[in-house]
Amino acid sequence: MCGICGFVSQQAISLDQLKDMNDMMTHRGPDDSGEEIYPLSGGFHLGLAQRRLAILDLSASGHQPMHAPGQAVSVVFNGEIYNFAALKEELSDYPFRSHCDTEVIIAAYLKWGIECVHKFNGMFAIALWDRTKGDFFLIRDRIGKKPLYYQWEKGNLYFGSELKPLMVRPGFVRSIRKEIMSRYLYQQYIAHPDSIFDGVYKLAPGAVLYYHFEATDRPMPVRAAERDSIVADPGFDGAGGTAWIWKYWEVKKVYHRMRLDPVDDYLQAKSELKELLKRSVATRMIADVPVGAFLSGGYDSSLITAMAAEGSSTAVRTFSIGFNEEGYNEAKYARAVSEYLGTSHTELYISEREMYDLVDSISTYYDEPFADSSQIPTMLVAELAKKDVTVALSGDGGDEFFCGYNIYENVRQAQMLDLPGGIIHAIGRLPGMDHLRFNDRLPFRVRVVADNRDRETKVQFGAGSYIQMARAMVATDEKSMTPCNYPVETTYRVNNWQIRRMLLDMDTYLPADILCKVDRASMKYSLEARCPILDPEVMEYSFRLAHRFKFDHNEKKRILKDIAYDYVPRSLLDRPKVGFGVPLDKWLRGPLREELSGMCERGFLRRQGLFDSEVTAKMIERFLVKGDGGPSTGANFSKLTWSFFTFQKWYQSYFG
Repeated sequence: MCGICGFVSQQAISLDQLKDMNDMMTHRGPDDSGEEIYPLSGGFHLGLAQRRLAILDLSASGHQPMHAPGQAVSVVFNGEIYNFAALKEELSDYPFRSHCDTEVIIAAYLKWGIECVHKFNGMFAIALWDRTKGDFFLIRDRIGKKPLYYQWEKGNLYFGSELKPLMVRPGFVRSIRKEIMSRYLYQQYIAHPDSIFDGVYKLAPGAVLYYHFEATDRPMPVRAAERDSIVADPGFDGAGGTAWIWKYWEVKKVYHRMRLDPVDDYLQAKSELKELLKRSVATRMIADVPVGAFLSGGYDSSLITAMAAEGSSTAVRTFSIGFNEEGYNEAKYARAVSEYLGTSHTELYISEREMYDLVDSISTYYDEPFADSSQIPTMLVAELAKKDVTVALSGDGGDEFFCGYNIYENVRQAQMLDLPGGIIHAIGRLPGMDHLRFNDRLPFRVRVVADNRDRETKVQFGAGSYIQMARAMVATDEKSMTPCNYPVETTYRVNNWQIRRMLLDMDTYLPADILCKVDRASMKYSLEARCPILDPEVMEYSFRLAHRFKFDHNEKKRILKDIAYDYVPRSLLDRPKVGFGVPLDKWLRGPLREELSGMCERGFLRRQGLFDSEVTAKMIERFLVKGDGGPSTGANFSKLTWSFFTFQKWYQSYFG
C-alpha cells in the first residue's frame, strides 16, 4: 500500500520538485520513498516516485521505483497483488531479487506484455514504463479500490494517487470544473472520469491508459475482445504522440459474459461462493505485518471476520467504535459477535464532539470535495485499528454485489408501479390539468413515480426538487451542466431494475464513494484496508447466481446471510441495518451554524463566482430555520447543505 506520482513530460521538473510532489502523500507511505527522473528522446523526461507502506518484504528490496534487469521495464505501484506467490511460480525463469509483489508485476509484463493485467488478482494503481518500446501505461484495478488521477498539458502527462501531488507540481492551474458541481452537490461525490479540476481526470476502474509520446503506427497492445472499448483519451492534447484508454474489465460486459454460465442450484451456489470467500479471505491475511478486521456486527463484516478467525492460529484482532447516541450505535452487536468468535476485540466509544472535531481534517485527506458524512466514523475506526495492526479486512462490496441496500427494495416497487405511474403522468399533461394543479395534489411518493419517465435514469428516481435546487445553486449555463444523475441505464441491457441499479452502483457509487471513503480514511493513518468480497473471482461468480439467491421474498443478501449463519448464530445478526452516520442537521443548525452562514454570505459567493448567490443564500437561510418544512422551503435540504458546506471547507483549504 503506497502512493505513487510522476510524469512523462518536456517540462523542466527537478528531482527536488518531484520529491515535493511525492511527500504530499507521506501519510500513504511513511516507511520509504523513492524518486527518479530519466531522460527520454525529444526533450521528454520520465519521472517516477513512490511513498511506501511496507506490507510484504519489509526490507530495502521492496524499494520503488523498481526495475527489471537492465532497466528494460520500470514500475511504481500502489496496492497489493494477492496471487503474487502463484504468479511467481509461473514466472520461475525470472531472476527475482525480492519477496514482494511489485517485482512480480515486472516479471509478468516481460512475459505477457500488458496482457499481464488479466493475471493480477488484487487492488492496484500501476505506472509502468517499457523502455524498449517507449510505451507508458497507467493501470487501475477492476473495481477501483486504488485511486489514480492524471492530467494532460500540451502532450505532457502527470499522474498521482491523490490530487495533492498534481497541485504542487510546477505550473499547475487550480481551475474548478463548474459544470460538474451540480452533480457533486446532488451525489455528494465526484465519479470518474471527472475530477474537481479542469483537465484532471480519474482513470476508470478496470482501465488501462496507454501513452507513446512519439507518433507510432504499431498496433494497440490489446485483446480483440477489448478493442471495442478503446477510446481516444478525452484530455489528450499532444501533437505527435498517441494516447488511448481501454477497459480490460467492465462491469456490464463481465455481467453478461458470466450470465452465459448461470448457477441455478442454491446449494451449489452457496457451497461454491463460500469456498471462494474463504480463499479470498485467506489470501488477504498474507502480510509481513499485523492483520486485523473492522467489525460492525453486521452480516458482511461478521462473515469476513469469522472466516479470518477460522483460518488463523491466533485470535484475530477486531475493531469497532461505539456512540453514546443509541440510534448510531452498533458496538454492542460487534462485541457480541466478537465474543462468539473469540477475537481479540478493541472498541472505543466516541463522543459526538470527537466526531465533530474531525470535520476540519476532511479536506486535507479527501483532496477534492467529498460529502459522505460516514467518512468521519470511518476515519475514527481506522485510527483505532492502526494502533495495533497495519492491515484491516473490511466487508465492503456485499451490499452492491448481493443486493443489500434498502434502495434496491424501493427500485423493485418502483418498477411494479411504473405503468400506472406513466398513466398518471399522461393525465397530468392533459389540457387544463395545470390549472387544477393536478401534480401538486398527488402524494409525494406517487409524484416521484409519475415523474420518473426518463428511460436512461429509471432506477435513479428521487425528489425532483433536490435536482432542481442542485442545478439552481451553481452559477453556470444550464446547458453546460453535467446531469445530476447518470444517463446510462440502457447500456446495461437489463430489464430487472434491481439488477440494473446494482450494476450502476458498482460503476459509480461503489468506487467513487464507498471505496474512496475507505481509502482516504484508512490511508490518513497509514492503514491498509482489504476487501475480500471485492475479489475478482467473487465478483464474477456473483454475476452467475440467480438473482433470487440475492433477493428472495423481500429478503436482501439471502445467500450471504445463509453463509454467515454457518459461522454466527442468527440471533446475533438479524436486526435492521444501522450504518455509519452523524447528526448532520444538528451540527449544521448548531455548532456549524455560524460558519455555514458565513460561507453563503452573498458578497462572498459573488466574489467566489461558483454559486448563484441569491438561490444558494436563500436555500441555506431556509434550511437553518428549524421545522418540518416541505422540500420547496429548503428546510429539508440537509444533503445539499452538507455538500455545500464540505465544498466550501475544501475551497478554504486549497484556495485560501
